[in-house]
Amino acid sequence: MAKRKKQRRPREKAPTVDYADPEGNVLTLRQGLSAGTIAKLGEPPAGAAASQEDAWHRRSEALFERLAVRWEIAGLPLEEQKMLLGRYRMADAETQRWVRQVIAEHLERHLPELAG
Repeated sequence: MAKRKKQRRPREKAPTVDYADPEGNVLTLRQGLSAGTIAKLGEPPAGAAASQEDAWHRRSEALFERLAVRWEIAGLPLEEQKMLLGRYRMADAETQRWVRQVIAEHLERHLPELAG
C-alpha cells in the first residue's frame, strides 16, 4: 500500500503593520511570530568568539528576516525573503538605522518579550 501524504492546511497569514519612511517607502512587518521563533530570537549568541557587535548585527538581521514581509522602495515592491534581506544589507546607514528604529518600536508594541 502506498503511504498517504499528510495534507497540510494552508497557513493563515499573520496580521501585518505598514511603516512609511519620510520618502514614502513602506516597510511591512508581521505583527506576531511563532513561540519557537520568539524563543530562538531570545537565545544568546552561540559562539563565545563572537563580538558584542557581531551578535548585535546578527540579531538585527534575524529580526528583520523574521518580521519583514514586504518593502516597497521607490514604487518597487520586494516580497521575496532573499531580496528583502539583500536590500536591507545593501541599504545605507541611515536607512538601516530607520529600519532598526521601526523594528524596535514594532517590538515594543506587538512583541514586548523581544523588545530591548
